[in-house]
Amino acid sequence: MPGPAEDFIAMPDIPPITVSLEPAQNALNSLLLLVRAEETSGLGDWVIRTAAALTPEERKMHELVLIGFHYALVPERSWSSFPAYIDHLAACDPIALRDKMLKTYARFRPLSGEECSEMCDEPEAVDTEAMLASADAYLDFLRERFAGPHMDEKREARAYTYVIDPPAMQELIVTHLRKMWTEHLAPEWKRVEPMLQDAVRACGQVDFSDMSRLEAARLITGQAWKEKKWESILEQAGRVIFVPTAHVGPYLGKLWAGDNLWIMFGARLPAGVQFDAPDLSRAEIIVRLNALADDNRLRILKLIAERGEQRSQDIMKRLDLSQSATSRHLKQLSATGYLIERRCNGAKCYVLDPERIKDTLRAV
Repeated sequence: MPGPAEDFIAMPDIPPITVSLEPAQNALNSLLLLVRAEETSGLGDWVIRTAAALTPEERKMHELVLIGFHYALVPERSWSSFPAYIDHLAACDPIALRDKMLKTYARFRPLSGEECSEMCDEPEAVDTEAMLASADAYLDFLRERFAGPHMDEKREARAYTYVIDPPAMQELIVTHLRKMWTEHLAPEWKRVEPMLQDAVRACGQVDFSDMSRLEAARLITGQAWKEKKWESILEQAGRVIFVPTAHVGPYLGKLWAGDNLWIMFGARLPAGVQFDAPDLSRAEIIVRLNALADDNRLRILKLIAERGEQRSQDIMKRLDLSQSATSRHLKQLSATGYLIERRCNGAKCYVLDPERIKDTLRAV
């Protein structure tokens, strides 16, 4: 009797674009946002309240775990719940958990001048024993790959004391994540999960098969996605999973693991989808109105409306704002879609998007 056909067992097709709840990635992104709460306006109310409730020592510990050990924390697959993922971290081999982070660091090539380091597909050959021989050697390794806000030497020096003691590093990670989940995130997750499920179901009504990844991204997130880097990022990933969240505000978050790219976006209803979810509609309106609920941001919009396209430096001088405040406000207004950002003669320039303003008024 002839043997069976070679394709009698076939792998199921995995769609290159999906929208999913992803509890572990969702929770991790919310915890990461706590680190950025003071420097980023427009984040969800839970982020602002929770960040303000942490003591200075709790904030330092949170940054140590979420940033200092970030690449040890990123899930490599989907999980049914965040507690299930924490249990997985607790059951991992401590050295393997630590080495997962170091191998990811090795995927970043040394910096060239002031350029940002790019993550490559394969890790560079690194002498781990030499890198961990001393705190200075560890910091030198990181300095070669990260700069500016990505490299807090005090934090990384503290992280080193755990990196050379993997069981202590694992215990700290697991204990801290369980504490943050139990004391802060679990009640919030129970509150927002139904709304996030509605966002997933609404997106499930859309047929993405004839769309490019960029077209699908624009429809799902409601964002313009005009930066070239995002198109490149979308094309590099083997699979892109969009994750609705209640906390990211008008911004986008991303987590890489292998060929998978998880993109967090503010939970919303895609344009053209008929789906009864008043909480989702309200959440999107709140994000848009939040950007207008500040006198300085209204002054910026008024200035650009009256004078036309403005450079960020001109906005800063004419409104007598600090550089950090100007940057923060422009970032939120651009992410919300009220301003269109472009490069002009090496500077960032901004112009109004009148359609976005009209659309917000219609939504209200």
